[in-house]
Amino acid sequence: MSSSGDAEAEAEAEAEYFSKDFEWEEVRADVESNPSFRYHLLPFQPSKSQTESDVRAWKRFHVRHSSGKFFKERRYLLKEFPELVSSAPHTKLLEVGCGNGSTALPILRANKDVIVYACDCSDETLERAKEILGAATIVAFSHRFRTFCCDVSTDGFPNWLVCNPCRDRVLQKPSMCLSDVKHDNGMHSTNPFKLEGCECCIGGVDFVTLIFTLSAIPLERMPRFIKECFDVLNPGGMVLFRDYGLYDMTMLRFEEDKRVGFREYMRLDGTRSYFFCLDTVRDLFVGSGFTELELDYCCVKSVNRQKGKCMRRIWVHGKFQKPVLN
Repeated sequence: MSSSGDAEAEAEAEAEYFSKDFEWEEVRADVESNPSFRYHLLPFQPSKSQTESDVRAWKRFHVRHSSGKFFKERRYLLKEFPELVSSAPHTKLLEVGCGNGSTALPILRANKDVIVYACDCSDETLERAKEILGAATIVAFSHRFRTFCCDVSTDGFPNWLVCNPCRDRVLQKPSMCLSDVKHDNGMHSTNPFKLEGCECCIGGVDFVTLIFTLSAIPLERMPRFIKECFDVLNPGGMVLFRDYGLYDMTMLRFEEDKRVGFREYMRLDGTRSYFFCLDTVRDLFVGSGFTELELDYCCVKSVNRQKGKCMRRIWVHGKFQKPVLN
């Protein structure tokens, strides 16, 4: 797991904006005509036990890789999403599934005006992220890097990100936030980050980044997850999306007994991964009210220097906007 994971991390770190080293259709033709890959294409009905929360598995994963060496700083995101660099002062960004801060760090370095709210399902991981960011530079990030523990796929976002009265003030259609139906767990009633004199909430965010996050939750929870992202965004705000693409090399390496759903797989450590086609991503986001701005495969040839093998990596790049109100 660790050696292959290091190779994956290295490939991600070297990825370039909208790379087209090969065409996705070429890979699709190769895979779908190869009998040894047939099981990847078959329908699959997951059992109830396979759809239970795997938060504990991800917590163990982050503890194992707490040194910070497993994930490399994702500087390529600044090229893929230039909005992260050229945003207005006091821009608020929500990083969902922040891990050890490999996405937040290059954003904070490149943009002195952005405030990053970072959430993860593991308190230990968030503490490690703060340690890594604190040691990365002389310039203090503490006032622009705010962390909170949250499993969005089951609990929803806390109300202090944006409360219903504030939604009403921007004339959005009344809608019940999923977190409103949850029992108050201490996160939903008060604003721990009081900004600009607002006691109830921070007034929503301008960007949400989903970087290899959505694929880690079961497919049936994804619509709810994305609706939560829609609700916390201000009108005109964007989701910046990057995740595993269908027929990526890592998908084809999973053995048949690791399937837990159609295009869903479980690793030996209990963490899961889903592999997206463009239509699935489009249906999820547009179905939640977003407007599609960009959506494409990022196809990269990466060489494993240790084994001398060429790897065909496939990711999905997307930008989705919450409609601006009239």
